[in-house]
Amino acid sequence: MRIITWNCNMAFRKKANFILPYQPDILIVPECEHPDKLKFDADTPKPNDILWFGTNQNKGLGIFSYSDYTFQVLHIYNPEFKMIIPIKVLNGNHYFILFAVWANHPNDPDGQYIEQVWKAIHSYDKLIKSTKTVLVGDFNSNSIWDKPRRVSNHSNVVKHLAEKGIYSSYHLYHKQTQGKEEHPTLYMYRHKDKPYHIDYCFISKDFVKKLKSVEIGDYDSWIQYSDHVPLIATFDM
Repeated sequence: MRIITWNCNMAFRKKANFILPYQPDILIVPECEHPDKLKFDADTPKPNDILWFGTNQNKGLGIFSYSDYTFQVLHIYNPEFKMIIPIKVLNGNHYFILFAVWANHPNDPDGQYIEQVWKAIHSYDKLIKSTKTVLVGDFNSNSIWDKPRRVSNHSNVVKHLAEKGIYSSYHLYHKQTQGKEEHPTLYMYRHKDKPYHIDYCFISKDFVKKLKSVEIGDYDSWIQYSDHVPLIATFDM
């Protein structure tokens, strides 16, 4: 199974052909237009299942299945957290819980980025377990931006998830330290000299055991399409 997250920087309909050759089973696309606007080329593979969330028809959160996996939004989804969506992912008798993430809620006075994730993981606490759990997408955060006096910072999110047996697949696979990542996922304003790692795929212990690889796209290949590069997590399952 392959899970890919890629903030496409809008107009996914024009960019799908660049990410789909990487053969995602599940694809998370922040800044994606509404499905009604997804007029793909005739030769572009079509998803088998789609979810979309947002208020701007040109810039929401798209979740796509290009496999036998199907999606069910859980009834406890709280729109207050906007773009952090709890989804049951099904394949026959097997399932896992996936939180599709685009941490971006500019109208929340408590904070629009990692603060959203902090609130959500506490609200959905009973769903987040050491098995069958994935949180993936654009978190818009890194520990370099921690505010020490603010509890809802990136490092505390990572710590809270680790206490539940959930870890960043990239940091595990590449043996990286939070805040000192060698592979950026965002180039601010598309400038190569402004690199940050802000996209993640957090996985529970059962997924850790089956993790085969985590790839991060390179600047030269992707910068013409988006200020983000894809994160590609592949599992032996």
